[in-house]
Amino acid sequence: MIKMLTAARAAKASVAALTTEQKNNALFKMADALESNTQKILDANAVDVERSRGVISDVMIDRLMLNADRIKAMADGIRDVAKLPDPVGHTLKEHTREDGLKITRVSVPIGVIAIIYESRPNVTSDAAALSLKSGNVCVLRGGKEAFNSALAIVNALREGLRAAEVCEDAINLVTDTTRESANALMKANGYVDMLIPRGGAGLINACINNATVPCIQTGTGICHIYVEKTADIDMAVSIINNAKTSRPSVCNAAEVLLVDSEIKEKILPRVYDKLVKERKENGQIPVELRLDDAALSVIDGIPIGDNDYDTEFLDYILAVKCVKNVYEAIEHISAHSTGHSEAIVSCDDVAIAKFTSGVDSAAVYVNASTRFTDGGEFGLGCEMGISTQKLHARGPMGLQELTTYKYIINGNGHIR
Repeated sequence: MIKMLTAARAAKASVAALTTEQKNNALFKMADALESNTQKILDANAVDVERSRGVISDVMIDRLMLNADRIKAMADGIRDVAKLPDPVGHTLKEHTREDGLKITRVSVPIGVIAIIYESRPNVTSDAAALSLKSGNVCVLRGGKEAFNSALAIVNALREGLRAAEVCEDAINLVTDTTRESANALMKANGYVDMLIPRGGAGLINACINNATVPCIQTGTGICHIYVEKTADIDMAVSIINNAKTSRPSVCNAAEVLLVDSEIKEKILPRVYDKLVKERKENGQIPVELRLDDAALSVIDGIPIGDNDYDTEFLDYILAVKCVKNVYEAIEHISAHSTGHSEAIVSCDDVAIAKFTSGVDSAAVYVNASTRFTDGGEFGLGCEMGISTQKLHARGPMGLQELTTYKYIINGNGHIR
């Protein structure tokens, strides 16, 4: 580990000094190398998938599995990053004092960014691309379920760096997937400038509680949808269905549905039909509805459990609660949200204004699915993660969030 971290630290200066043209050229060659190594990556991924069957859920297997289309999408994502503006070297602010001393704030790379993540192979290429474009070196530590996939991807990306004559130590993969390697990164002071965990609550909390290097709080998404009494019911059902079932294993999927009690008899049967009945009829996995007493009086489901409002299910499970009004919805979200993404479905401008001002999360939606909380959907290219904290970065972390700044002060013999 120390040998790799030393190499990563040594690469900081050369990577930070790359021009925009050099970085973009490297990114295009990385994308090409990814596609040219498709079969090697698929073979490695097949090993990971086979070893994980019966160990992780089918939903998590879907996150792990690669095919040719997904690898092409990863390569296209790298090319999209190359087309984005370079976030480094911008004058953010400047002023000249009365004595002629000029003070300028300039955007610069952070340095060495370590990313600890779990079973999503595409994170490997996304993180590498964003790090390079922002002038940073990355140290990737994936989960054991996706190790072979990550190794094949990193080998391809480093092949692209060599073709572009860029230091291949700009992208590094930790080969030890034990807890000890994660702990070592959390405490790699002097080597790691910023740590980003991407995964479940256990991983994120471990980093927050144990890291001595700067750590970004990301990811855990207990996302809420509140259906206010004036909502368009057809719209609400469509949004709920998308937010819960389009990809339940991701952090921007809805986990809790809040329904205005005044319309529970109108909307809950429609929700049941769409998420349970129709999915059964179509041979799809039905959503397990965990209901409070008020909802149970309207539709069938499982009584709500003690921890269901505080659980990121990452599965076909949805907790449901009936609330009196927008104030009670906001109160519930304040008590149970992880600060990721929340949505209101409503036709009442006053209720919408109360919700958007009262909910303190990174992304607040009006009449739209929470599934849009994503770097690509926000026009940032791919993302490093979703920050649920308030310092330095909040929401999808794109290129700008991977830079910091320094002051450059120009004088003419000035002394104080």
